[in-house]
Amino acid sequence: MSISSSPDPIAGQQQSKPSFLITIDTEGDNLWGNSPGDPTTRNSKFLWRFQDLCEEFGLKPTYLTDYEMARCNEFKKLGLDVIRRNTGEIGMHLHAWHSPPHVPLTSDDNRYKPFLIEYPDQVIRDKVQYMTTLLENTFCIKPVSHRAGRWAFDERYARALVECGYKVDCSVTPGVSWARKEQVPAGAMGTDYTSFRGEPYWMNLNNIAEDGEPCLLQVPVTILRRTDRSSVRPRIARKALNYLSPELSWLRPNGRNLKYMLEAIEEVIKEERSHAEFMLHSSELMPGGSPHFKSDADIERLYKHLRILFSSVSGRFEGVTLAEFHDQWGMN
Repeated sequence: MSISSSPDPIAGQQQSKPSFLITIDTEGDNLWGNSPGDPTTRNSKFLWRFQDLCEEFGLKPTYLTDYEMARCNEFKKLGLDVIRRNTGEIGMHLHAWHSPPHVPLTSDDNRYKPFLIEYPDQVIRDKVQYMTTLLENTFCIKPVSHRAGRWAFDERYARALVECGYKVDCSVTPGVSWARKEQVPAGAMGTDYTSFRGEPYWMNLNNIAEDGEPCLLQVPVTILRRTDRSSVRPRIARKALNYLSPELSWLRPNGRNLKYMLEAIEEVIKEERSHAEFMLHSSELMPGGSPHFKSDADIERLYKHLRILFSSVSGRFEGVTLAEFHDQWGMN
């Protein structure tokens, strides 16, 4: 198993310990479904347990917050507490079909869930500005960290972030393409990250796959690629093998991949990577909030895996937020 892109360390940027980043897409309940109207935010009540676990191991989550959760009183309490005690960070996450200003693109945006990059340039800027102002007013902070809703990112989006003062993005999923195969009314495709690197870099605002001026730091999610699939024939056999042992393995729990997450940690250490980036949706911490974790037993299994994973990180990584990672990177 190896990281999906080769190391490209820059002299002076390697720390004594790699950074461990916890990124939580903090959003409504079960957005995998097609429920009409605004999503509920019951999962906000389940985040306190997760925050406590992170603090037990000296880790600091970055809560990438969408429109619904920014208006949720329960999450506001947690967010303000985290900010006050400097035990985490509030960043921005934007689901374009729910986030104001509302500009319908299809006959049923709740069903088709348009990407932000499908909208006109001005609407992109307006939606980013609205969410930024909402987070500022709600949490009394200047948000600087971001992840795109549904991983859809492009140069226009990057420039809109910089205009609103964002410093770091974590939308890149190396080796993964989000290009949609099915026909959709709005017609745009998701972003193809198959050729993107796995290590952080300053994004070129005219070509987000390339290096640019130090204005927006990209910190990709940790995704590993297994190299033992090419000899497996036929295709149906590869598909079955990938279910048991996926070709692309994320640092993201799904209830059955603890082994691969632990291997990812060892690989980051072995390759002397700058960081490992874990991700999860807030709704996955609530029973029934996602397809992966449907019951109380599923959630207890998740927490068992999280405790083992965080124990393997403890002492070997430095727990930091996205903003803190940006500041450390910029000093080197």
